[in-house]
Amino acid sequence: MAEFYDAKEVEDKFYKIWEERGYFEIDANKNIRKDGRKFCIMMPPPNVTGSLHIGHALTFTLQDIMTRYKRMDGYKTLWQPGLDHAGIATQNVVEKQLLAQGIKKEELGREKFVEKVWEWKEKSGGMIVHQMRKLGISPAWSRQRFTMDEGLRIAVKKAFVNLYEKGLIVRENYMINWCTHDGALSDIEVEHKENKGKLYHLRYYFADKPSEYVVVATTRPETYFGDTAVMVNPNDERYKNLIGKKVVLPIIGREIEIIADEHVDMEFGTGLVKVTPAHDTNDYEVGKRHDLEFITVFDEKGILNEQCAQFKGLERLEARDAIVAELEKLGNVEKIEDYENQVGYCYRCKNVVEPYISKQWFVKKQIADDAIAKVGEGLAKFYPAHWINSFNAWMRELRDWCISRQLWWGHQIPVFYCDECGHEWADEGEPTQCPKCKSANFHQDPDVLDTWFSSGLWPFSTLGWGNGEELKNEKWFDGDLAEFYPNNLLITGFDILFFWVARMMFQGENALGKLPFDDIYLHALVKDEQGRKMSKSLGNVIDPLVSIDEYSADVLRFTLALLAVQGRDIKLSDEKMKLVRNFTNKLYNASKYLLLNESKFANLSDAKIETKLGKYMLSRFNECVREVRENIDAYRFNDAANAIYKFLWDEFCDWGIELSKADKGSVRELGAIFKEAMRLLSPFMPFISEYLFHELSGSNLESTGSIMIEAYPQANERDLQIEKTFELVIEAIVAIRRAKATIEQGNSKIAKAFIKLNGNKNLTEATNYVSLLAKCEQIEFCDAKIENAARDVSENLEAFVPLEGVDMSAVIMRLRSQKTKLEKEIAKLSSMLNNEKFVASAPQAVVEANREGLASATQKLEKVDSELANLGAVD
Repeated sequence: MAEFYDAKEVEDKFYKIWEERGYFEIDANKNIRKDGRKFCIMMPPPNVTGSLHIGHALTFTLQDIMTRYKRMDGYKTLWQPGLDHAGIATQNVVEKQLLAQGIKKEELGREKFVEKVWEWKEKSGGMIVHQMRKLGISPAWSRQRFTMDEGLRIAVKKAFVNLYEKGLIVRENYMINWCTHDGALSDIEVEHKENKGKLYHLRYYFADKPSEYVVVATTRPETYFGDTAVMVNPNDERYKNLIGKKVVLPIIGREIEIIADEHVDMEFGTGLVKVTPAHDTNDYEVGKRHDLEFITVFDEKGILNEQCAQFKGLERLEARDAIVAELEKLGNVEKIEDYENQVGYCYRCKNVVEPYISKQWFVKKQIADDAIAKVGEGLAKFYPAHWINSFNAWMRELRDWCISRQLWWGHQIPVFYCDECGHEWADEGEPTQCPKCKSANFHQDPDVLDTWFSSGLWPFSTLGWGNGEELKNEKWFDGDLAEFYPNNLLITGFDILFFWVARMMFQGENALGKLPFDDIYLHALVKDEQGRKMSKSLGNVIDPLVSIDEYSADVLRFTLALLAVQGRDIKLSDEKMKLVRNFTNKLYNASKYLLLNESKFANLSDAKIETKLGKYMLSRFNECVREVRENIDAYRFNDAANAIYKFLWDEFCDWGIELSKADKGSVRELGAIFKEAMRLLSPFMPFISEYLFHELSGSNLESTGSIMIEAYPQANERDLQIEKTFELVIEAIVAIRRAKATIEQGNSKIAKAFIKLNGNKNLTEATNYVSLLAKCEQIEFCDAKIENAARDVSENLEAFVPLEGVDMSAVIMRLRSQKTKLEKEIAKLSSMLNNEKFVASAPQAVVEANREGLASATQKLEKVDSELANLGAVD
């Protein structure tokens, strides 16, 4: 066995072998498969523009743990991988590349531009897939899909036409979120952030009394050209006499009426607000209630139009200062104040988003009704359970979903318009004529679908639904849909619950009459060790590829699993990864020890466990297997990882290995148990577990099979009697060691130690373990306290180390010195805590720290006094 474990060499080599042999594919585990067991999980398709970030690493690690576990447990297993075409993000990337060459997409035209995007996708799209492989994940790569491949393209058309014909997709004028760069956005594609802006108080003069005016407050003076009313609250006594009067808009001279509406907040600004129905979400509703005129003052690019007098042609935000300057010049500005408010930004390009009236395609909110009802019936379970409340709350407030996007890259909306008779129709195919008048003079809607529309079909379109014959028997097969839909489990970040999860729920329910998942596990965010979100500005971003290079894929995976407590943010740090790296070193060194004593080891199923220590370790291993299985099945990944960690480090490596030095005959049994533990560890740390299993078997992966397609360990019966015996053995060893340490004999071999057992306990047949590990030539059992001896008291026994022949003067001097220091510390802390002024004025954290310090010092003093009393050195 090599002196050190070379993770980089092993991980690259093993992954290539696993993938080449088809171990990640559905039929890999045929030899251990059990009838009726099927497991399907979908990879959230990362953007084709993306690179592996720490959130991906967590999602894929947890998915891989579940997939490897189910594969080893005899399930017919499909982990479906793929990539998302990411409409806005991808088009932005390619547009920027072309602009750097001095080329605008309009110069190329739609067809040529889309060709350029496909070229870029083929070159760069595989980057994140390569990075995912570095993490060691095991999806069925041969089935990898792309949300715009031929089969999924047909499925998207089928889904759209289905909803269109049911009246659940409509094209109407709505007020929507509009990005002047990227076009229409859904509500959840808008990021709201605190903005330090201005509140402009503008004077609107009365039409019949030009010397008098009202003052309205606005944060967006550039939109006032679209005002069609001024509004007051009907209960506001200040302005009741103004209702029905008219005021004049400055610069353009248009008259508008003062109206009453309870929407007005009487406390905001002056209590009078301007109404711009075409450019404000709330004003839009007011405009409809009062039948106001809707005046649009800028175009889709944010350029002011003819409604804006001399400011026509300016960009809306750039025009603000010029408009305010003119209003000030005309005497229409009362005052300008600093003001903090929430402003919406495009989640992709960070442009300020505008409320904008536009004719767009929408999915009606009623599509979700059946999905909401079935979730309410418990037909899908959320982990952690509290996420069902968020899901239900959001679904109750669901609004019609804008699905049209003003892009060229994406699924073009399959709706056609006849240029002769005006007929509109949706079509799954490639029509050649208008179905109504038979004219060949028609055109397709130029917009594309929101990316989330196609990814909402992911749980079933990837299984062949709606694919026609495209990619059949290559990426999907007959029977896939029946076998793997609904998917058993979804694992993803909570932050896309509404972007993606909810949409899959109602798309799947609509298309197939079933919710797409049995279980939905939503993990929290990965943050830094201080609990801060990772950001480039803070310089605290952890790059998973850098972590893999420094620590190994196994270390990153196991660290993430250990920290993945349901519902809690993951605080990741180098320190935690170093601890897990120490764990891998511990496993490696344990293997080296075993191989120093035996050249190779049998599988546990072929080994006879006959020694006391072997039976003890096997019993503890069975308990570990039970805990691991129970926790994985409940998606408590941290508890499952902790159970393995504690067994292998605390029980096997720290005690099993040490105790075997007193019983060399147990080593071959421990080796068999350790090999089985590598199977248990395999889903979490697939590389080192594979490597150590083969090292202990005297084999290698290159010439034999992999443990990843062998059966996962089963929990067998425990031997509680042998466990009790060895618990006493360990307790006795620890007690003698502690007693020796009090007289500074910790590492010395002593002639004799006494053990007084409580009750009817018996250790006579296990004294060889105690003697060797406690470094005592002789162990003697007693019924009474041994005088003139160092003593240690534990739960089930007392240990005594005779003081005869030991010079205790130095020990007593040390203990008395400790006692003096502790007494001084206790006096100081007690004085501070008895001072009412200090307790009242000091920070609470300081007071608590002093209380904890006092309790600790008091406890230590009691122990020192006890040790002095044992030594007969009480003053």
